[in-house]
Amino acid sequence: MRRIADAAEAADGAAPLDEATWLALRHRPETVDSWLRGDGFALRIGSELSIVVHPDARGRGLGSGLAADAVPASGPLDAWSHGDHPAARRLAERHGLERSRELWVMRRPTALPLTELTSPQGVTIRGYRPSDAAEVVRVNAEAFAAHPEQGAMDEANLAERMAEPWFDPAGLLVADDGTGRLLGFHWTKQHSPDLGEVYVVGIDPAAQGRGLGKALTLAGLHHLARQGVEEVLLYVESDNHPAVAVYGGLGFTHAGRDTHVQYRRRG
Repeated sequence: MRRIADAAEAADGAAPLDEATWLALRHRPETVDSWLRGDGFALRIGSELSIVVHPDARGRGLGSGLAADAVPASGPLDAWSHGDHPAARRLAERHGLERSRELWVMRRPTALPLTELTSPQGVTIRGYRPSDAAEVVRVNAEAFAAHPEQGAMDEANLAERMAEPWFDPAGLLVADDGTGRLLGFHWTKQHSPDLGEVYVVGIDPAAQGRGLGKALTLAGLHHLARQGVEEVLLYVESDNHPAVAVYGGLGFTHAGRDTHVQYRRRG
């Protein structure tokens, strides 16, 4: 699966599986239904479907065959097309899935100057400590209560992510007002020496309106710039206009090729 996925990413410019899927394969394989056919495979985790075909094996009906195996006859189903691939669009239409979400990748070169880092009054932005785990989970759950993927993170999933080779506690920045409750956090991720990511920015709803989102995002960008990366990316819902505006003001831009689409069949 890794060989096929890596080849698809090299050809398409977008990874065909997201991080949550790889974490499930590694840590909770019993939750994954899988179909492997030569140079292609399908995975289903709950109602989430992924189909990946090696570039050299495309155009031969392999994707259609995997879909015939993996798509249940009825019930809700979600499938991502990372990079908005035309073949995925055709498969979705054939199986009654409709375009339901667009996730944008926005990018910013670190050569662009950053404004000076300041914190809201009474707030310290600092690196993560192990004692912060429960508060990070709480803030994440409240900040992403309506988000179908991110909001489900619990302490076990937090520990899985922190066990990944890329995790750096100095890159998980938290907003601390000294009361014992965190106001928000910005988790950065470094993919390679040249590429960083605004991985997650979460603000406690009770602390919104204080400029914490911009302050934490800026703090993470300064951190990544100090690590020497050349570009920083982030993922944002295309219809989250306030967030898109904030990121645009910080120098992030979106190109059409950097669009991931979710297709959905409702129950």
